[in-house]
Amino acid sequence: MLLRGIGSLRPTPVDGDALVDRLRLTLLSAGYALLGAPALALGILTILCIPLGLVTAGFALAFAAVPATAALTAVHRRVSGALLGEQVTTAYADTTGTNVVTRPVRWLTDKARWRDVGFLWFSATGGFVMSVLPVGLLTAPITHLGGAVLDGGFWWWMLVLLDGPLIVVWWCVTPALVRGRAVAERNILGHSRVERLERRVQEVAASREESLDHSAAEVRRIERDLHDGAQARIAAVGMNVGLAEKLLATDPAAAADLLREARETTVSALEDLRSVVRGIHPPALADRGLAGGIEALALPIPLPVTVAVDLPRGIPEPVESAAYFAVAECLANTVKHAGATRSWVVGSYNDGVLHLEVGDDGRGGADAHVDAQGGGLSGIARRLAAFDGTMEVVSPSGGPTIVTMEVPCRTR
Repeated sequence: MLLRGIGSLRPTPVDGDALVDRLRLTLLSAGYALLGAPALALGILTILCIPLGLVTAGFALAFAAVPATAALTAVHRRVSGALLGEQVTTAYADTTGTNVVTRPVRWLTDKARWRDVGFLWFSATGGFVMSVLPVGLLTAPITHLGGAVLDGGFWWWMLVLLDGPLIVVWWCVTPALVRGRAVAERNILGHSRVERLERRVQEVAASREESLDHSAAEVRRIERDLHDGAQARIAAVGMNVGLAEKLLATDPAAAADLLREARETTVSALEDLRSVVRGIHPPALADRGLAGGIEALALPIPLPVTVAVDLPRGIPEPVESAAYFAVAECLANTVKHAGATRSWVVGSYNDGVLHLEVGDDGRGGADAHVDAQGGGLSGIARRLAAFDGTMEVVSPSGGPTIVTMEVPCRTR
């Protein structure tokens, strides 16, 4: 309801919900205005830190002002992000390993910290004016109404002639002012356009390296499977056939046994080759698409698995393969570690994004960060990151465990 109120700048019918929205936005503006006082105080302290740093007193001020500023701006990021329906994030310079002297120096060279300082002065000046206007426009009619009730006369004329237009202005401008302040805070406190592009380049580079590493690992796995499986069996077939040729004239029965063994080994070699092919691109995935492939994955799982997957055909094959193996890894983890009695897989495709959820009612405690050395969950995250996909793990102690995966893609 709050977001609907700030998001609409067109005239809104005067109904109960719209009135509640305007009152909530006015209350939020009052909170913004009140936070202008600590912002002004912190802004002054921050500026004083620089000259006072020459006499060491500035260091003590910095250790008080900088964390307090970070806490205040974090509140504004959270509130403004919620109003705009997006996350307002920043990244401060790493201060690990610094001491009481080098940490303030690191703060001085951190662009994100200086954006916080700029926000403090915005909050105490222009932001304060934007926030106090809705409060003032509503306070005046309320004051006049109180005077009219207590005294009448002049106050009734004020209420009729002046406050009607004020209420109309308050009704029209409050959503725009609140939204304008939220946008300004996002632009000041969030990443700049250059920083977002730099961060995106870093993510793409890391994703490319992980994709190459994964591809190299897959090639090594295929080579190992072929060398240890099909290649060894085919070499054995060749040896048996050669021995059978030598024994064919002198010992036909022994030759027949060798040929029979060669035929059986050939069948085993074919099975090894099929297994390698299934590891590259499973036949169920190729024949039935991702939805059918996930259903086939659930069949041999030794616990009840509910599959509710509604996916279109035409999802790009690399994305299908990554999603298929991600679901397979999640189900394997459920069987091995969760101690669950049931599991479920939910899938959908909306607005160009493939959504998958794998959950179970097991003991919980799964953590992709703990698994960062290359295990199942971190492997899923790396596999999906190659396609700009994301993975979120919610697994409190005692369960349930829910792994949510999203991959942006376009159907053919």
